[in-house]
Amino acid sequence: MLSNDDRIRIAEAVTQAELGTTGEITCVLAEDVSNYREVPLAFAALLSLCLPPLLVLAGLHESILHGGWSGGDTEDGLVLRALALYAMAQAAIFVAAALLANWPPLRRLLTPGLLKRHRVGQVARHHYAALATHLPKDAPHILIFACFADRRVELVANPAIHAAVGQGLWDAAVAAVTDEIRAGRPAEGFIRAIHLCGAAMAQHFPANGPDENRLSNDITVI
Repeated sequence: MLSNDDRIRIAEAVTQAELGTTGEITCVLAEDVSNYREVPLAFAALLSLCLPPLLVLAGLHESILHGGWSGGDTEDGLVLRALALYAMAQAAIFVAAALLANWPPLRRLLTPGLLKRHRVGQVARHHYAALATHLPKDAPHILIFACFADRRVELVANPAIHAAVGQGLWDAAVAAVTDEIRAGRPAEGFIRAIHLCGAAMAQHFPANGPDENRLSNDITVI
């Protein structure tokens, strides 16, 4: 994802940005945040519930029930056979769909965007909370978190920064990282976002002395 030169350039961009502010900027690039194992099961359950009724409406059950059975079957017998066939069809569809949807590319494709956004945001907030333990309370701090597999970016910061810079900064920084990752240039995306965040923090939280640099400027790749 990132070469050694990319990491050096990102660290240098963070160092430069933090010279003008009391705040901290941290970058994290995750290859993936979840395997979304629940998605194949949900897909299989949905398909096994919806497909058999469609087959019944299409009349497929008639040919199966009467195609090879003797005319002496009672009505109760036919009902029991139909129920057994329906249950077996549901089980077969569930197993086949679950196995098919467990193929990683298809599993990723079937994962709803809302779930991806939630999972990436959840992991980003956990990272932010862990980093915040190394900083004074309410210290200005922005985390730029990107998930490569999901092409999702989260900016996490304390309420003071949100109130000061407004939504425009977040939208611009997220777009910078997202666009460059899609273009195969993740390092450029992080550097653009760092410049945007650094300029905003320098305006609202200007430096008042030497940079203490409480957090590493190197990007974390997980």
